[in-house]
Amino acid sequence: MSVRTSRVVNVAADDKTPSYEQAREELTEVVRRLETGGLTLEQSIELWERGEKLAAVCEEWLQGARVKLAAAMARRSEPGAGHGDDAPF
Repeated sequence: MSVRTSRVVNVAADDKTPSYEQAREELTEVVRRLETGGLTLEQSIELWERGEKLAAVCEEWLQGARVKLAAAMARRSEPGAGHGDDAPF
């Protein structure tokens, strides 16, 4: 799955986009339903497509977190950066 960088920035701003935890929980339920079986082919395909979308949302949230962490680590390692008691790490 590809993740567009511009979407990473906007994922939290979109009111329709679920939180990481909501997407992960729903994805878990989709996987459980698919593994249980007993669905028609059409139902299985619809669930699979929903699962793909949810997986992409989770990946976007995780990529956004990676970007924020990398930026925080870069600021921390800059020469002359304050490393006082109020530093987050």
